[in-house]
Amino acid sequence: KEKDLPQITEFTTDVPAQLDIEFGFIVNIKKAKGQKIKFCVYHPDIPDEDGDIMPPFEGEQYVKTNDWQFYLGDTIWAPVDNKVGIWRMTIELNGHIIADKSFNLLKEAEGTATDFWKHRGY
Repeated sequence: KEKDLPQITEFTTDVPAQLDIEFGFIVNIKKAKGQKIKFCVYHPDIPDEDGDIMPPFEGEQYVKTNDWQFYLGDTIWAPVDNKVGIWRMTIELNGHIIADKSFNLLKEAEGTATDFWKHRGY
């Protein structure tokens, strides 16, 4: 059984940098059953536990059907502050990029008028 695709709650490329927020995109690939896609998530310079910059996340997946949907995304983990910036996600098929999307992870604005009213139930 294929993994269920995530439920989209909002279409945007500006994502608030909050713990456990998931972001990404879904592509529909046609007439490529059995071929291999390569995907890559380029993230801001996020240090690992030793302080070294983590490389982009790369992977491969075989296309399962001739009308196939694939989700590429990530989830914000702690600490949140070092996840802020541009995240670029690409999917490649037969040496050609077939999908290329960038997301801007933003620090939450502090003390805005919206925050003022939100905390008061409006």
